[in-house]
Amino acid sequence: MENRKNFKKYIILWLSQSISGLGSSMTGFALILWAYRQSHSALSVSLMSFCNYVPYLLLSMFVGGLIDRHKKKTIMLVSDSIAAAGSLTVLFLLISGRLAIWNIYVVNAVIGITNAFQQPASAVATGRLVPEDKISNVSGMNSFSGNLTVVFSPMLASALFTAGGLPLILLVDLTSFAIAFFVLLILIRIPETFEDRKHGSLFAGAAEGLGFLKKEKGIFHIMLTMALINFFSRLTYENILSPMILARSGDNSLSLGIVNACMGMGGIAGGIIVSFRKESRNKAALIYVCAALSFLFGDLVMAVGRNTFWWALAAVSASLPIPFIMAGQNTILYRRIPVAMQGRVFAVRNAIQYSTLPPGILLGGFLADHVFEPFMNSESDMAVLLGRIVGSGEGSGMAVMFLCTGICGFLVSAASCFDQEIRGLDRQA
Repeated sequence: MENRKNFKKYIILWLSQSISGLGSSMTGFALILWAYRQSHSALSVSLMSFCNYVPYLLLSMFVGGLIDRHKKKTIMLVSDSIAAAGSLTVLFLLISGRLAIWNIYVVNAVIGITNAFQQPASAVATGRLVPEDKISNVSGMNSFSGNLTVVFSPMLASALFTAGGLPLILLVDLTSFAIAFFVLLILIRIPETFEDRKHGSLFAGAAEGLGFLKKEKGIFHIMLTMALINFFSRLTYENILSPMILARSGDNSLSLGIVNACMGMGGIAGGIIVSFRKESRNKAALIYVCAALSFLFGDLVMAVGRNTFWWALAAVSASLPIPFIMAGQNTILYRRIPVAMQGRVFAVRNAIQYSTLPPGILLGGFLADHVFEPFMNSESDMAVLLGRIVGSGEGSGMAVMFLCTGICGFLVSAASCFDQEIRGLDRQA
């Protein structure tokens, strides 16, 4: 009975956070367009994400002990409030006519700090509220809501921008935050245990989390391989996709909106399937088979595509397998990590698994602006050959980057299927 009651609370929390995520995503989409149109540089867009992830990763390794010994609800409320203050700052600067790209970098850095606390606290809260047999389904629900946001946020952001400009979008973002804040504050009680409050320093928490992973080599190998997969993903899909589509479509924001919407639709379809499907017995194998398919039919098709139809098809193909990857990983983690250790292990997981994002962000933008785009504008034999595959003109260098990440990501995913430690997780299940 208590599990059912807690699960209902989680559904309420999930709905409110989905609304808040929609507001944040609209702001993010609008600011990317604003920044790119200010500079016409892929690197300037990449630095927005870079400034978010660096402080997030620097803190992630050490916050686990604090999360395990403090109330998860309080950590989430404080973190979300500081992030909302960042959006309020952007709104003030915009209205006063003083908003610059570097202001967004600073705000994103502050939000990265809050995410280092909020995300592992939220992950632990999910484990407290959701019955073990529902973890995979909940992962599908999260994928569904996240990708539903991807579909509708560009359209809603465009409509709101036409009606009231960027200030209106920021006001909607702050309103959605207020809804989620008061739902968590008033309606949700997250179960806590005595063990949560007895752990030592931040450094001790990091050491304990690493010590756990030293024993659980299969989980550790998953984190390492996912870090490499994340690196390839950040180089292209989550880094230069928007600049590439804008460059190859003649700065057509409608094409970008369609591609982003299709990416969300693929994730929605995958999330729905995961939410209702029976749990797979071979969870570890499922992670890497789906990752390989995502790179093969996503990145490679995105590289050779030359119009909105093919880019949209690639977006669906890339995003549909992602919920299966997330569900497989989450199910393994929640079942093998003791409840009292989850804050420390999830914090260390975030530091390891996402450690490749900042170099991927910087390298992706740099390679696009200073290596691949100039190379594809040259008359070398290799550039001519690659041009026959991906096309020529502005954005073709970024298309070649998708070709590279598609091949590399597929090979890494396929090789991970044969890792004995990872395969052992399925045999032990």
